[in-house]
Amino acid sequence: MKMKEVEGKKEKERWFQIEKLYYDNNIVKAFLYATIFWAFTGFLVGIILSLMLFSPNLPEIFFGHNLKYENGIMGFGRLRMIHTTTVIFAFIGNIIFTGSYYSLQRLLKSRMYSDILSWIHFWGWQIFILLSWITFLLGINTSKEYAEHEWPLDIMICIIWIIYGINMIVTILKRRIKHIYVSIWFFIGTWVSVSILHIFNNLELPISFFSLKSYSIYAGVQDALVQWWYGHNAVAFILTTPILGLMYYFVPKASGKPIFSYKLSIIHFWSLIFIYIWAGPHHLIYTAIPAWAQMLGTIFSIMLIAPSWGGMLNGLLTLKGTKINKNHILKYFVLSLTFYGIATFEGPMLATKKLNAIAHFTDWIIAHVHIGTLGWNGFMAFGVIYWLVEKLWNTKIYSKLYANIHFFIGTLGIFVYVIPMYWSAIRQSKMWKQFNDDGSLTNKNFVKSVISLIPYYKIRFIGGLLYMLGMIFMIYNIYKTIKQGYFIKNEACKSITDSKKEFEVETFHNWLEKKPITFFLLSLIVVSIGGIVEIIPNMIIKSNTPTLTSVRPYTPLELEGRDLYIREGCNGCHSQMVRPFRDEVVRYREYSKAGEFVYDHPFLWGSKRTGPDLAREGGKNPSSWHFQHMYDPRSTSPGSIMPRYPWLIYRKLDKSKTLLKMKVMKKLGVPYLEKDIENAYNYIDRQAGLIEKEIYKESPEIKQQINFQKKVYGKKFFPLKEREIIAIISYLQRLGKDIQGIE
Repeated sequence: MKMKEVEGKKEKERWFQIEKLYYDNNIVKAFLYATIFWAFTGFLVGIILSLMLFSPNLPEIFFGHNLKYENGIMGFGRLRMIHTTTVIFAFIGNIIFTGSYYSLQRLLKSRMYSDILSWIHFWGWQIFILLSWITFLLGINTSKEYAEHEWPLDIMICIIWIIYGINMIVTILKRRIKHIYVSIWFFIGTWVSVSILHIFNNLELPISFFSLKSYSIYAGVQDALVQWWYGHNAVAFILTTPILGLMYYFVPKASGKPIFSYKLSIIHFWSLIFIYIWAGPHHLIYTAIPAWAQMLGTIFSIMLIAPSWGGMLNGLLTLKGTKINKNHILKYFVLSLTFYGIATFEGPMLATKKLNAIAHFTDWIIAHVHIGTLGWNGFMAFGVIYWLVEKLWNTKIYSKLYANIHFFIGTLGIFVYVIPMYWSAIRQSKMWKQFNDDGSLTNKNFVKSVISLIPYYKIRFIGGLLYMLGMIFMIYNIYKTIKQGYFIKNEACKSITDSKKEFEVETFHNWLEKKPITFFLLSLIVVSIGGIVEIIPNMIIKSNTPTLTSVRPYTPLELEGRDLYIREGCNGCHSQMVRPFRDEVVRYREYSKAGEFVYDHPFLWGSKRTGPDLAREGGKNPSSWHFQHMYDPRSTSPGSIMPRYPWLIYRKLDKSKTLLKMKVMKKLGVPYLEKDIENAYNYIDRQAGLIEKEIYKESPEIKQQINFQKKVYGKKFFPLKEREIIAIISYLQRLGKDIQGIE
């Protein structure tokens, strides 16, 4: 069929070939179901965690006296890892794949390259999430925030991500539309960036091919910089750029209007992926990383406001003139974009030194994160789900009333959740920093600030329940909508394929949109610049990490104790980084130095102070205090919200891999001598024996309890010095001691 077009003085001829193709909706449906399931599950775990913040005895309600034998399955640190992984990778990850598989086919007028690859991707991703649950519940993790998975799962993620990339790239290459639309730019940028971030952040050395345990190849300051280069950009390139890709497709579709500005889209995309990658160090302001890296993090974080708000305005102005009050889907998109604007204004502000000094380590960060996840990500996902269900099942929503109830309850839930966190953060910071006239801390006991926050945590819990209730309305509404509709398994579409080139004047970006491989490579270059400039100097310039001669490697027992600390996710509630503030130095002693952490694989600085900082914990309390504190924190710290860890007292320390751990550490640069490794078990026995004697001397009643256990357990009994609690006490008593002589 020949068609002639006249545009002013220009005349063009185009030949079109009409052919039939079918979009694969089955894979979209599968990811849609997975999104809803994991969203509900992730929020449920979040509610359990928020309940534990004012009811730390919750695990005992489930296990009773058997808590000491359940090996930490209900440990707060482990559940926190499950919550973040489920929300980020399961809920948000699955909605990204749902929306991208649906939109890619229609934007490219092509079915996905391979149905087999699509299903390998789907099942591989769900199995990875399930394995994450299993490993985290068992205490198998690396402690690195948002990247806690051990090395086999890291490899699995990488393989699945590559499969998704191959399927997407080949589909783009065999497209029937010359230009690639803005949504696809964001999907490309996401795939490229996440690939780089995941690979380089998760470079680790397993202690054995047959062991799940590994150690990061980076140490201390270097590890912190790489981790938050990843951690911040997990927010950027998992929770932001692909969601923007969905926004650029589904907002115009739902509103029936084209995106407000194509030029603004171009500026938004390229400036966002270039600037975002530099902002990671703003998570480490006032820490031991080099000052120049902190400065770059702050500068680029502030610059992020421009492209972020450019994207927000592009979405909101697209909706200008639409009847939002009569459209149940557009409500979600409007509020989602509004929360995006709030979060992307608040983030750069938190990167300034003045505000960071107040807010960091407090509940303000929790509020900020949940504005993004519940508001920006959650509401965008809900809008996409409502829109897709109607299209895939060729029907109308079962109840607009239920959709509106979900919207209003969910919105109320977000505000009830985050507002108490802002107030509690201000209270926290003020109590931490308050001094008496004589120069002493007003609230020297950290637990005072914790107790004062409990009312806010209760309100926060109610907010989470409201958000969850709204989602229950959505699930029922979706179920009834599906029941009344008819699923379109293979959706027919007439595709238009150009058979001749257009003769027209093009801009560079018009040309680039026709060259997907060039687009990929340019995205790779733009994304890589920030990482190269910030990270490589810290790897090769020794002056960025000055050494301290007093710092020595961990003893074998301390190394085992540190691994137990990692297993339980203790760094999720305790920081190990004393900042150079008067209140912190008075409370915790000497501020942290870069050279202290040269043997820390991985670093354990933490990002939240639900409990006090532990960087200088060594020698602060007697060993018997730590024993009692782990068994029942409220016996030593009345009012503490820390859950109990009795299994540490009843479990025997597994020393079977100690030599392998030390050998790997030596390969990573820790100066263990051969005799240190050969005599490791003797060292463990000697140090453990000394700690055991110390505990018995300080608290004879503990010795009586252990002797009683000896009578009860008979041959199954093993002495206190062989238990996990001794190892973790050895680690806690070591913290900060290396620099005590140079304070």
